[in-house]
Amino acid sequence: MKKLLYIFSLIGILSFSSCADELNTEPTDKVSGSTIFADASSAETAINGVYRMLYVAGWSEKWGAENCGQTAINLLGDLMAEDHLMKEQGQGWFYEDYRLNVHGDYSSKSGRSYSIWNFYYTLISNVNYIIASETSMGGDPELKNSVVGQAYAMRAYAYFYLIQLYQQTYKGHETAPGVPLYTTPTVAGSEGSPRGTVQDVYTQINSDINKAIDLLGNLNDKEQTHVSHVDYYVANGIKARICLVQHDYANAASAAAEALKKPSLKVATIAELGGNNSVKVADVLWGMEIIADQSSAFASFFSHMDADAPGMYASKARQCISTGLYALIPDTDERKTAWFRGAIPAEEEKSSSSYTSYCQTKFKMADYTTRTGDYLLMRAEEMILIKAEAECHQDKYDDARATIKTLGNQRDSGFENRLSARTDAKTYNSNTNAPLQTLMDEILFQRRVELWGEAGRIFDLQRLGLGYSRNYEGSNHTEKVTTKNTEASSPLFILPLPQSEIDGNEHIDSSNQNPIVQ
Repeated sequence: MKKLLYIFSLIGILSFSSCADELNTEPTDKVSGSTIFADASSAETAINGVYRMLYVAGWSEKWGAENCGQTAINLLGDLMAEDHLMKEQGQGWFYEDYRLNVHGDYSSKSGRSYSIWNFYYTLISNVNYIIASETSMGGDPELKNSVVGQAYAMRAYAYFYLIQLYQQTYKGHETAPGVPLYTTPTVAGSEGSPRGTVQDVYTQINSDINKAIDLLGNLNDKEQTHVSHVDYYVANGIKARICLVQHDYANAASAAAEALKKPSLKVATIAELGGNNSVKVADVLWGMEIIADQSSAFASFFSHMDADAPGMYASKARQCISTGLYALIPDTDERKTAWFRGAIPAEEEKSSSSYTSYCQTKFKMADYTTRTGDYLLMRAEEMILIKAEAECHQDKYDDARATIKTLGNQRDSGFENRLSARTDAKTYNSNTNAPLQTLMDEILFQRRVELWGEAGRIFDLQRLGLGYSRNYEGSNHTEKVTTKNTEASSPLFILPLPQSEIDGNEHIDSSNQNPIVQ
């Protein structure tokens, strides 16, 4: 009889290793959840361990350096689309995502299929122990509700990314196969769950995030213990993302507006953002503060992004903006030169540095000596973009214009004139490099530029029903993937289930597999 293989030990949340070879990939029933979570203080230690999972590297048997937690998934989601490219192949890390060439790795425990599945289901397994102790946990009631609320939010968060990565988007695919759901603790020999449907998964996600918001919103003190923790405002930010994908635009707008009510939160200037590497900037809702002894150095997001970081990976595999998107950015927009290089004469370009055409300078290591930089997981600017888009989808054009101005005027000295030229309409270009015409075109363009490298462009393409072409006049893409399907709903935009899940889960077999494109 096949049994569940993917759930990590409860011990993992208390003493988590950053080395892939040391991760225990077998489940255990040696530690009782009722013992560990007898009081809220112990549970708080556990949730801190869950947050650390979001930035440690590993999650696969090999190639652990490209599996540095949530930011790695955001990056690969960007590279699968049309706005982001790698100028060189380097050692191949992330380049195969960019080439849309990871399907063939589903049978191993080193590829994307396994590492992402392993990452999110490990997180789910661990928060399930916390949630299961909701009624029995002792200690301070406020702390208990805070910890349990965070656990519900993190379970919603994990399932939200799983369903986007292993199935097409929500709208129009509600009855398609989803991902297995686990809502109770699992131990060695636990029986696997079937895939269910996309709707089943979103029903669970919605239930979890609403429960999190209820618990966190009823606290006497809503202030975050640390910026890495999900609070009431971050939970609303997660809900805004979820509702946007479901085309639930009224709730997306209201949840984003609630997230923006966080005290002292504001849009940051480009100067304040610097290298997008500090959780202390006033626009940060949620982020991971990385201290020197927690740096994963080579196996880190900034190692893959900052081409000027000495000895790091990005110097040999530089990350660049596409000429298609760059050409749409007006010269009055500060981001055009603050975050990206323009065209540089070939004779002036430098190797092993960011001084090459269209190279990104948006993300920089904060400290080259310690090889550190904080990971930003949610910013105020994203909530503004969600609110504006959701308002526009609802034909609330005056509201959408007022909302997008709060960001656009901070970035572009000519934004008022630019926005006035956009017609009131929620339609948008099917050619993503075409000139902007409508208000929705402008809002989606602002999202592409502001969230470049941090939101996973492929998720937006899926929910908006868009494909793309990298093969256009003046394209700087090194992989134009002209022989591959990049139309809306391409099977290449989602991952196959890992073979080890098919082998280990008695309710899933090869007939339940996603399309595999070699």
